[in-house]
Amino acid sequence: MQPWMHKFGRRGLGALVAIAGVLLLVFSLKHLVPGDPVDAMLGEQAQSIDRQALQHCLGLDQSLLQQLGGFLRGVANGTLGHSCLDPNVTVSRLIARAFPYTFALALSSVLFALLLAVPLALLCVWHPRGWVDMAASVLALLGLAIPSLWLGPLLLRLFYVELGWLPGPADDASTFAALVLPMFTLGLHLAALLTRMLRSSLLELTSEDFMRTAIAKGLSRAAALRKHALRPALLPMVTIAGLQMAGLLGGAVVTERIFGRPGLGTLLLDALAVRDWKVIEGTVLVMACSYVLINLVVDLIYAALDPRLRISEVPPA
Repeated sequence: MQPWMHKFGRRGLGALVAIAGVLLLVFSLKHLVPGDPVDAMLGEQAQSIDRQALQHCLGLDQSLLQQLGGFLRGVANGTLGHSCLDPNVTVSRLIARAFPYTFALALSSVLFALLLAVPLALLCVWHPRGWVDMAASVLALLGLAIPSLWLGPLLLRLFYVELGWLPGPADDASTFAALVLPMFTLGLHLAALLTRMLRSSLLELTSEDFMRTAIAKGLSRAAALRKHALRPALLPMVTIAGLQMAGLLGGAVVTERIFGRPGLGTLLLDALAVRDWKVIEGTVLVMACSYVLINLVVDLIYAALDPRLRISEVPPA
C-alpha cells in the first residue's frame, strides 16, 4: 500500500471516530438539557393521554439502551425518526427540503469570497504599498468589522424596500436572485479575511529564494507570483474556506432568519422553539457530520495543492 493511502486511511478512520462521537452526543442532547421536554412542548396543563403519546414518540417511556437502539435504527434506515408534531413526516424529509437552500448559500458565499479575494490580493502584492493595496486593506478591515446582523437588514432596506431590485423574505427563495443578498452578506466577511491572509502569504513568499530566481531568469513579478507563489499561498486559504463552508453548512442561522430562507438554520430554530427533539437531533446530527466530512475534504485538497503533503512515512509493521 502506498504511503499516502496509509495517511488518508488514518484520516478517514479519524473521521469515522468523530462521527461516532457525534452520534453519542446528539443522542444525549435531550437528556442533558434541563427540564422536561414533554412539559416544554405541551405545557404543564396538558392532558395525560397527550403526555403519554409524546413520551412514546420521544422514547422517554423506554430504557436508555432501548432509546439508543431506536435512535441508531433511525440513523441506519435514513429516516432519522419522525417528527413528534407531525408523525407522518420523517426528519430526513424535513432536512432534505431545507438542506439545498443552506448548501446553495454556503457554496455561493465561499465561491464569491474566493473570486473576490484572490484577484484583489494579487493586485495588492503586484503593487505593494500603492493606492490599490491601501484601498484593499481599508475595505478588508471594513468587511471584517461589519457584522452580518447589521449588514443584512441594511441590504434588504436598500435593494428590496427602497429600490425593489432583488427579492425579499416574502418571495420565492429558490431563485438565484433571492440568493444574491444573503450570499453577499456572508461572503463579504469571508472575502475580507481571505484577502488579508492571501496578501500576507504572497508577500512572505516574494522574499523566498525561488521567487528571486524566477525573476532573475526573466519572469515578471506578476508572472512569478501566478506561476510559483500562488499555489503554496492558497494552502491557508483552503483551511479557512473549508472551515467556513463547514460552518455555513451547519446553518447560517442569523442570515437565513433575516432573509427568510428555509434552510437548516431556520429548521433548527423552529424546532427549538417548539422543542421538537426528533427534528433537533436530526438537524444537529447532519450539521455535525457535514463539518467532519468537509474537514476530510479539506485534507484531500491540501494534498492536491502541495505534493509534499502526500509523502508520508510508511507506518511500522
